[in-house]
Amino acid sequence: MPFIIIYITHENEEEAKKIVGYLLERKLIACANIFPIKSMYWWNGKIEDASEIVSIVKTRKENWTKIKKEVLNIHPYNTPCIMKIEVEANKSYESWINKSVIS
Repeated sequence: MPFIIIYITHENEEEAKKIVGYLLERKLIACANIFPIKSMYWWNGKIEDASEIVSIVKTRKENWTKIKKEVLNIHPYNTPCIMKIEVEANKSYESWINKSVIS
């Protein structure tokens, strides 16, 4: 049973852990990976070069809208990156994801 991962960028590790913890406590996600990235992007008419943190959270497809809404409500960025990616994995891992979250 395929599931989704949601890619979210954060200003720092503290903010990433806050959002991931919030989603975990509500059983909206099964788990997350958090790691540093280097980002370059247009913002306010100029190119920015910044260090950020990305979290990749794993959940059921039907949780996408709920998670997107929750993250938008608590994320400190004006325009956060919240991207859904549909994925498939080995059956035992997919089963664990689906058993670990509520929908």
